[in-house]
Amino acid sequence: MVNTTARITRGGKHFEILVDLEEAMKVRKGEPGANLASAVLTEDIFNNLKAGERASRDDLEIHFGTSDVMAVAEKIICNGEVVRTAESLREEREKKYKQVIDILSRMAVSPEGLPYPPERIKKALEEAKVNIKNKPIDSQINEIVEQISKVLPLKVEVKKVKLIIPAQYTGRAYAIVKEFMKEENWLSNGNLEAVVEIPTALSFDFYERLNNVTHGSVLSEEVKD
Repeated sequence: MVNTTARITRGGKHFEILVDLEEAMKVRKGEPGANLASAVLTEDIFNNLKAGERASRDDLEIHFGTSDVMAVAEKIICNGEVVRTAESLREEREKKYKQVIDILSRMAVSPEGLPYPPERIKKALEEAKVNIKNKPIDSQINEIVEQISKVLPLKVEVKKVKLIIPAQYTGRAYAIVKEFMKEENWLSNGNLEAVVEIPTALSFDFYERLNNVTHGSVLSEEVKD
């Protein structure tokens, strides 16, 4: 278990907590099975964790709208910074690199419709000097495909889907759908109607993440051109 600091600055004041790195990243990413209670290792919110300076209840109410420690901790983890160790960053990069190779070898084909072996995908990633960012793969796959296409001609099968996201979940859900969004329409009741194009091979991961943050309340309908 690796412990680290999660922190955020609001109104010029710093707020910090001690967290379990792995569990905190699960909470931050909205992964299935994420457990906030397992992620948070302090019983208070601090202005300076190392010095033991606790934040006042008044400051928490002013800057977070609540003085509930777990509610504030969740906001710090999800909206602030979770400090990463060099080792965890290296492992994360390697994991994402392997994910990209696996995904592209499953969903990308040559102009003739033939699949590419993983070794060819890996070589193309290196040749194109693709920068895989520290965010979910499905949210950057279109950008990766665009970069790799400069050295390896390929095409990707996509699904076009219309989504209706309830108003109370649009904040976190928007971050998931925006990378695939082709159309967006905010309805009078606050719901978001969005048309997205998702690579077929990523459909399961996309819906899993979306359903996790909306508790399965999203309505979806495949759009036929």
